[in-house]
Amino acid sequence: MEQYDLLVVGGGINGAGIARDAAGRGLRVLLCEKDDLAAHTSSASTKLIHGGLRYLEYYEFGLVRKALQEREVLLDAAPHIMWPLRFVMPHDAAQRPAWLIRCGLFLYDHLARRRRLPASERIQLGSHVAGKPLQASYRQGFVYSDGWVNDARLVVLNAIDAAERGATILTRTACVAASRHGDGWQATLQGADGKQATVHARAVVNAAGPWVQQLLGGVIQAPASKAIRLVKGSHIIVKRLFDHPYAYIFQNPDKRIIFAIPYEQDFTLIGTTDVEYHGDAAQVAIDGNEVAYLCQMSNRYFTRQITPADVVATYSGVRPLLDDDAANASGVTRDYALELDTDGAPLLSVFGGKITTYRKLAEQVVDQLAPLLGNTRPTWTAGKALPGGDLPGGDFDAFVARLQADKPWLPAALAQRLARAYGSRVHTVLGAAVSLADLGEAIQPGLYEAELRYLVEEEWATCADDILWRRSKLRLHLPAGADAAVDAWLARYRGHAAVQGSSQTAS
Repeated sequence: MEQYDLLVVGGGINGAGIARDAAGRGLRVLLCEKDDLAAHTSSASTKLIHGGLRYLEYYEFGLVRKALQEREVLLDAAPHIMWPLRFVMPHDAAQRPAWLIRCGLFLYDHLARRRRLPASERIQLGSHVAGKPLQASYRQGFVYSDGWVNDARLVVLNAIDAAERGATILTRTACVAASRHGDGWQATLQGADGKQATVHARAVVNAAGPWVQQLLGGVIQAPASKAIRLVKGSHIIVKRLFDHPYAYIFQNPDKRIIFAIPYEQDFTLIGTTDVEYHGDAAQVAIDGNEVAYLCQMSNRYFTRQITPADVVATYSGVRPLLDDDAANASGVTRDYALELDTDGAPLLSVFGGKITTYRKLAEQVVDQLAPLLGNTRPTWTAGKALPGGDLPGGDFDAFVARLQADKPWLPAALAQRLARAYGSRVHTVLGAAVSLADLGEAIQPGLYEAELRYLVEEEWATCADDILWRRSKLRLHLPAGADAAVDAWLARYRGHAAVQGSSQTAS
């Protein structure tokens, strides 16, 4: 029976962050995820590293401050998948008054130290580039700073770092039973093929996100004093609505906030909704009312009007928010709570949270568990780059320029995409290649075998959805049939690997 210090159940951002932190402190860690890494909530965010400007209205100053502090830490850790973004808020006199917005932005600027992000300012939309796509009735606005993140890749990078520090990462592996035995836990894990294995761990972390209560009530059969509230957030993707690098934050009559963000060069991402959800968290999907709502909110501000027919893609996720008895979904806290059960071998459950504060959450989890496991190593993640994030001076543009100078045979658009995805590890993806031909067959335009092999061997990718949606957003750019082509290549690759494995065994 395999022996571990810590079994982490859940391969979203919290679980991956906890595994990374714990492995870096020398604990023997096993993470299991029933689907793919970031398969659910953690790949369905609005993809922002932010303090949460609107949370100030709910007096959540502590949460906003904590998130703003983490914003700076994360932007330093992975400049290839995270970068600063300026947000424009057109002022609608029928909504929040200008003085209130200015006060809120002043707090937002000063609740935590800013090293790399400029302060907020008031602008005249008639003379500002961000005013051109907007309806003429919006004449004044405000600009403030936050950050952008490739959310699914953030999860994968944490998992990679955890694995390189000794953790075992098992995707498509569900924890189907767990019980205390003596001074530890005995857990049964089941793979996608139905095969089961038993492992022993000294402590368990329940980071199952939307399934945190189900895991407690069913698999673990342990009580919990806290609860989560499932809230569906949906987004739509349309062809690009503006040609500048600013994002927008829109105030709406229902007091909801909607973002419109430059996305994947050719698109605009619009979201999110807040809808109470009571269905299967694995089957969440946008509905017609949400699509219509997001189109309507976009049309209140932009001159270019959109309809549901203009939507090229959508995604939805269920946010497992800490239930604080708020009257409506928008008001539910985005903070988190940790529940430690030491009635026997330790069990720690994570309730709530947001992507911006995942690193701090992980640190606090390991701070609580490590002493119980005889581990006294100090915290370490605040100053460490994530895999690929060790760019000289944190300068992504300079890194891309050097990459193109070193590899002039690499098309500029491909160099930019690969650098954004892999950072300094792009050299591992490219290997010893000195020409495009060395990257193997182009399975789809701009997607070569070398990258596919890397994703399978280093990033736990097993199907087209992993590759074309979570590890990248290539599905938005590739022609119909791309999924089938990638799955066909994966089948050939697995068959070849199986033959090689048999040959080595026979010899």
